[in-house]
Amino acid sequence: MYRIPARIMAYLGIALLAVAGLGFAAYAIGFGARGLALDLSQETYLYTPGGMPTNLAVFSHMILGGAIMGLVPLQLIGRVRARHPRLHRVTGRVIVAGAMVTALGGLGYIASRGTIAGPLMDAGFALYGGLMLVAAVQVLRLARAGAFARHREWALRLFVLIIGSLIFRLHYTLWYLLTDGLGSTPALDGPFDQVQYVAFYLPYLAALELWLRRSRADVPRRASSG
Repeated sequence: MYRIPARIMAYLGIALLAVAGLGFAAYAIGFGARGLALDLSQETYLYTPGGMPTNLAVFSHMILGGAIMGLVPLQLIGRVRARHPRLHRVTGRVIVAGAMVTALGGLGYIASRGTIAGPLMDAGFALYGGLMLVAAVQVLRLARAGAFARHREWALRLFVLIIGSLIFRLHYTLWYLLTDGLGSTPALDGPFDQVQYVAFYLPYLAALELWLRRSRADVPRRASSG
């Protein structure tokens, strides 16, 4: 039975991620631009009438979040990193800077207005923003220190967090297709919604940590067998 090579599967995965990410990025950038230019108070709870600082925080958060999501797939392609290291570095700096501003914008919005569902959602999304900020700082710090193995690990953590907003929406899309929205409410305070406050990033970070630990454990074994 023919098996698709792992490298081909990886490229297919990156391609699918790029298509989904670019589609979401275009939506986020467009919606964020409209939020900065128009009065969306009749369209979304995110808009605060007369609240320019709050609107600037949340809609710039969307624009930058969409922009960095569109750039992330480039960083995953080893051939691009090897053949175009300058492009990798420049793109990485843009992503890190964008992630920092995106995280700060989201945290600023939560501090000034709060999320739609109250304290529990505030806590889940504030933790998300805080983790993104920490990961972005670590990626930059370790790259400057030349600690490239640890830099790569933190870059992967940042990648998971950046695509978290896409995962959040994919969870809802799949759940509504399968259950017609069982346990979800318009105010996002149903049982399913409450799980989603952290389910769009913590399980994926945990899975990444397990994979990283296994990868670290495999290095001495490969060295001793060689």
